[in-house]
Amino acid sequence: MSTVLRAALAGLLLATAPAAAQPREPKAAPAPPPPAPQLPAAAAPYEPKLIRLAETLGALHHLRAVCKAKDADVWRDRMSALIAAEAPAPERRDALAGAFNASYRAWARSYHACTPAAEVATARFLQEVSAIATEVNARYGP
Repeated sequence: MSTVLRAALAGLLLATAPAAAQPREPKAAPAPPPPAPQLPAAAAPYEPKLIRLAETLGALHHLRAVCKAKDADVWRDRMSALIAAEAPAPERRDALAGAFNASYRAWARSYHACTPAAEVATARFLQEVSAIATEVNARYGP
C-alpha cells in the first residue's frame, strides 16, 4: 500500500472517530441504510464500435449533402434507425447522438464544398461503415 493511500485512510479514520473530550451520547436506534445507488447498465461490448459508427454516419451525412449526393439524407435516417434498434437508456442515446452530431459539425467546419478530398473521405467512410456493420453483426448479431 502506498504511503499516500495509507495517509488518506488514516485521515479518514481520524475524521470519523469521536473526539476524546466529548461525552458519549446514549445510543439511538441505527438509521436504516440508504438505498443502493442506481448503477448504469453495463456498456455493451460493442459500444466503442457503435460510437465510431455514429461518428462515421455523421460525417457521411454532411459530406454526401455537400457533394449533393442522392443519398445525403440516408445517413441521418440510418442513425435514427440505429438508435431505435438499440433502444438505449437516455445517457447512451445521448452519447450516440452526440457522436453523430459532433462528427457532422466537425466535417461541416472543414468542408463547405465538394472537393476531391471530400470524395476520398466519403469513400473511406463508406468502407468503414460497411466494415463496422459487418463486424458487429458477425460477432454480436443474432
